[in-house]
Amino acid sequence: MSALESPMPAPIVTPPPAPGLTRFQSILMLAGLVLVGLNLRPALSGVAPLLREIRGQLDLSTAYGGLLTTAPVLCLGLFGPVAPRLARRFGIETTVFATMILLAFGTTLRTLGGAPLLFLGAIVCGASIGVIGVLLPGLVKRDFPTRMGLATGAYTMALCFGAAAAAGLTAPAEQWLAGLDVPGGWRPALAIWSVPALVAALAWAPQLARARRTPATQHRPPVRGLWRQPLAWQVTLFMGLQSSLSYCVFGWLAPILQDRGLTPVQSGFVVSVSALLQVASAMVAPMLTGRGPDQRWLVVLTLALVITGLMGAVAAPLSTLWLWAVILGLGQGSVFAVALMLIVLRSPTPEAAAALSGMAQSVGYTLAAMGPFAVGVIKDRTGSWDAVQLLFLGLAALCMLAGLGAGRNRTVTVG
Repeated sequence: MSALESPMPAPIVTPPPAPGLTRFQSILMLAGLVLVGLNLRPALSGVAPLLREIRGQLDLSTAYGGLLTTAPVLCLGLFGPVAPRLARRFGIETTVFATMILLAFGTTLRTLGGAPLLFLGAIVCGASIGVIGVLLPGLVKRDFPTRMGLATGAYTMALCFGAAAAAGLTAPAEQWLAGLDVPGGWRPALAIWSVPALVAALAWAPQLARARRTPATQHRPPVRGLWRQPLAWQVTLFMGLQSSLSYCVFGWLAPILQDRGLTPVQSGFVVSVSALLQVASAMVAPMLTGRGPDQRWLVVLTLALVITGLMGAVAAPLSTLWLWAVILGLGQGSVFAVALMLIVLRSPTPEAAAALSGMAQSVGYTLAAMGPFAVGVIKDRTGSWDAVQLLFLGLAALCMLAGLGAGRNRTVTVG
């Protein structure tokens, strides 16, 4: 390995052809995928509406509040490469089942004590989500080879809906539980999200019987030289920087709106509706990327929607807030879909696409975690959201530069 070449991430799991599924088995698998997908964002988006209350009770600085939203996202990148090893050792179905149980445990753990358990639980949640997120696409490819669009669409819609539900319902859940004389304030409101994770694990349990009849998983040989190619880094940086903006929104838009005068319920509802709108644009954007070989125009359009909506939500009069929330949601859903499609379009072979996807996820999500943490540090140092707006503009500008390179009609070369 040359000095310029970084270590490759763990080989991407390629499931073997699955035995034919009956209609009932297909329904069970699709239902399991949807329920699992519903649980891959609440741990990330449910904290923000209650973040100010959590910080007040635990005496956390704004910087530590940023770390609370950053740690799970960082774990998406750090623990994703572990997933193929776990799948080879225990099987994909068993790994997903065990990790869903671990996700439920982490969701509850962060509510059982002070700041140490809060952060430990957040790390467990992020690690669980990172592992599952890498494995599910392989299951879709194996079990729905002729209906990948349907299965992927259902999974993506569930993921977006889970994010929106947690952002919009966590604060009302706190008020509802308080009305039932349930003590603990924010703690039971966050812990309640362990229930759908356990339900998803139970719904996934029938897949364990099939796993015992499935041949051992194989893996593709690594693609050499990818980490030395500028185009691969442009795709990776575009993925990471747009994700960073997205997690800044999930982690900090609700607290920003609360400082502007909204209640936790109102701010969570705004973020929730904006997240729901991502479902529609995430379905449309991939069709637009296939209209031509060059996607630079779509990079500019989608990022313009994101930064316009975000800056409007942060700084424009509150009377126009819903307009900016709609623009932000449409932009975030479409730019995420474009980032995923660029991985495929810039790859000449399935093996290259798998390797580029692994690079973009491991590096991209690690990079994405820095955005929410930087927001907390800047707010802590300056006492104002003004400098945070400059951070948003800087991230968008860097993402635009990377996207203009990634959107060109070129492909990576494989050795």
